[in-house]
Amino acid sequence: MIPNAVKVVLAVQVFNNLNKKKMINFINEAKEIFEKVSSIRRHIHQNPELSFQEFETTNFICKILAENNIEFQRITETGVVALIGNSGKCIALRADIDALPIVEETGLEYASNCNGVMHACGHDMHTSMLLGAAILLKKNENLLNGKVKLIFQPGEEKLPGGAKLMIDAGVLNNPTVDAVFGQHIHPQDESGKIAIAAGPIMASTDELYLTIKGKGAHAAQPHLGNDIILTASQLINQFQTIITKFKNPLQPAVLSITSIHAGNTTNIFPEELKMMGTMRTFNAEVRSLIKEKLKIICENYAVLTSTEIILDIAEGYPTLINDTNAAEFVRTTAVELLSNENVIAFEPKMWAEDFAYFAQNVPSVFWFLGVKPDGIEQMPALHNPKLNPDENAMIHGTAMLVKVAIDYLDR
Repeated sequence: MIPNAVKVVLAVQVFNNLNKKKMINFINEAKEIFEKVSSIRRHIHQNPELSFQEFETTNFICKILAENNIEFQRITETGVVALIGNSGKCIALRADIDALPIVEETGLEYASNCNGVMHACGHDMHTSMLLGAAILLKKNENLLNGKVKLIFQPGEEKLPGGAKLMIDAGVLNNPTVDAVFGQHIHPQDESGKIAIAAGPIMASTDELYLTIKGKGAHAAQPHLGNDIILTASQLINQFQTIITKFKNPLQPAVLSITSIHAGNTTNIFPEELKMMGTMRTFNAEVRSLIKEKLKIICENYAVLTSTEIILDIAEGYPTLINDTNAAEFVRTTAVELLSNENVIAFEPKMWAEDFAYFAQNVPSVFWFLGVKPDGIEQMPALHNPKLNPDENAMIHGTAMLVKVAIDYLDR
């Protein structure tokens, strides 16, 4: 049994900590380190690295963590996990660290030094905000009623997804993680606003790779060969009937062919054609239905056109589903931090995110941070070479990560 005197001391400590937490202005704390966070972001932006090649980015993250006396370890080749806090339950905050194969067109003084590689999806900001949150959480470590894991995850942009690899490597264990939180910039929302929704918010995604093989022939003698160009066009049209005629119209789904390569002259039917595309949905049964119908269509068209059609479906990320209770907690926390008018409902997108793997394992929430500067009606979207988010939004993003972590551990 715990002596009454000890119970009193513990109660006083808890009371004092709660009062200290109420007195903390997380926005002001984030403002105090904004120059540091901005400097970190610009360094990462200037030195982007592709998925699973983030070696220097990882070294830089480890350097910042070490400078702030934060315990960390490498997990997978380019992943990092840090730990802050005391005994008790554990939550995790996650940021992705990889860039995209895009030639930057922003004209910024800190634009990418790596030709053909750019942080065009905001991962530089995600990583910087998490490092900023790490600095503030370490500063207030004595107020934490548990532990906070900081997950710096590689390879979000490339299958099989760094989240899955880190989970397989045990990132959610030792200590066991009770909930995971992450945020993503959103260029369509005003700078500093938080957008959130419960339930499915991003689609599952699968990559489609098709090869059509036939007998080449002169274009003036189609009967002597196989017109695989015509076969491809018929396939594309037939694929769309899966979306319009075979699934419940109340279940959203997208099937898009995005690349076709074949032939190199005007008068010869090529012998091989390659196509690529993507399929996305929120429903597992619809996902299976689309795959089944794709295979059937390809098999039958191969017979009909006397061609060979090879279909390869690379299974991608699952549907990202925000935990209902945890999402309501984040929404309430955001309102407390930023006021009601700065917290809006997020409209689910047919995008995809490997954060979904975390959500499959533990209650998780993924929200969006507006980064559209004042006075701009429309700014470039994610994955655009001209994307230039408002850095000041990182103040709200950093503060959100800190407050979510501290408050959730007090529940």
